[in-house]
Amino acid sequence: MGVLFSSSVAMGQAIKKLRIRKSSPGRSRIPQRGSVRKRLQSSQSFMSSGVDHDLEDLEMQVVRYKPEGLDVLCRKSKFTRKELQIMYRGFKQVECPTGIVNEETFKEIYAQFFPQGDSSAYAHYVFNTFDHDRNGSLSFEEFVMGLSVLSRGTLQERLQWAFNLYDINGDGFITKDEMTDIVSAIYEMMGRFSEPMIDENTAKEHVDRVFLKMDINRDGVITFDEFMETCRRDENITKGMAIFDTVL
Repeated sequence: MGVLFSSSVAMGQAIKKLRIRKSSPGRSRIPQRGSVRKRLQSSQSFMSSGVDHDLEDLEMQVVRYKPEGLDVLCRKSKFTRKELQIMYRGFKQVECPTGIVNEETFKEIYAQFFPQGDSSAYAHYVFNTFDHDRNGSLSFEEFVMGLSVLSRGTLQERLQWAFNLYDINGDGFITKDEMTDIVSAIYEMMGRFSEPMIDENTAKEHVDRVFLKMDINRDGVITFDEFMETCRRDENITKGMAIFDTVL
């Protein structure tokens, strides 16, 4: 079951970097490619005396793809208005001028925080769990909603996210091939820090053990109920999910 804990640690490490801290733009790892404010101010201005410019940016960004705006995002997520404001400050440091992050940029972000291995495959799978509309890009809203589950969600919600990660084709079942793909991606990302040490049989052996434990009725696939039942009985997985607890 250690693979689920490993994936939790891996995701937690990246989320700690992707989630937003108060910092100056000069400290951004990805050069800022443009300002949403500059692109919009000729046609729409929300600037008013005494209002934080970052919050104005956020209001404009959200309204571009969800007319209800920031207040609706506050209600839908588990973040406060102030937390969303802080998060957007960091988000706009890595986004493109249109206010979205594409998969290649997402992979670049992951690569910076896992230089010891190849994180591209795992980043691809994580990106898909955030990209709910499957349009190949992440809006700030999609990023926030995904992060809300991982950092503030219940154990049930986090395990649902983990199940969706392993259920690559979204058919409601995890096959051994799907689990092998995710486990292999985790080992590739962790590189020389993987435990146990990587060899050509490591992923297969790990999957065989985990799959046997989770496939309770031995029908060759893991259902959501089987996944949940097994995870809830495993203390390591519960602890692994707790790593996402964060305070902005």
